[in-house]
Amino acid sequence: MQQLRKSLKDLSQSISSCRLCQSRFAATHSAHEPRPVVWLSSTASILVSGQAPGARVHASGKPFTDPSGERLRQWMGVSDAEFYDLKKVAVLPLAFCFPGYNAKGSDLPPPPLCARTWHAQVMQEMPNLRLKLLVGGYAQKWHLGTKQSVTDCVASWRNAPEGVFPLPHPSWRNTGWLKKNPWFEEELLPVLQKRVRQVLSDWG
Repeated sequence: MQQLRKSLKDLSQSISSCRLCQSRFAATHSAHEPRPVVWLSSTASILVSGQAPGARVHASGKPFTDPSGERLRQWMGVSDAEFYDLKKVAVLPLAFCFPGYNAKGSDLPPPPLCARTWHAQVMQEMPNLRLKLLVGGYAQKWHLGTKQSVTDCVASWRNAPEGVFPLPHPSWRNTGWLKKNPWFEEELLPVLQKRVRQVLSDWG
């Protein structure tokens, strides 16, 4: 029998209770429990798709509650209240849980199992998206199927599909990248901020 299609509300509940990676996380240096951070909306017109929650987001249970989130909101030209208005903005990372640290204290990559299990279903339930912000290489590869480096993908932003903006990760680790690529802030960000403002203004 064909499985009935789940609503986004049902999917969000299923994702929130997901424990598929419990043994994987227990084996990491951080030895943490799964805590999916779910911020999805069937009415959202802006999607932020990134890599995975970091340790601070794992603790808060809310996406981008860290310095990377502050920089991302600056890039978008939005306030905290606008960013966290779930009617308008959804967040879809490649893994809903913090992947953990390796023995050297570095972030582990998002487990591919998460995207394979949930992402296609979630995207079907968000029909009103007008802007997609693809933050980092994992999101760009999944949504665009690209094999380009992050730099090449972001540099080709004008050739991206309508409404899609590839972005570097807003981590402090990329401050050097921003200095080497001034065109990002001078050329891409003004266009991004204008588009974000246009989309949000349509909500009144």
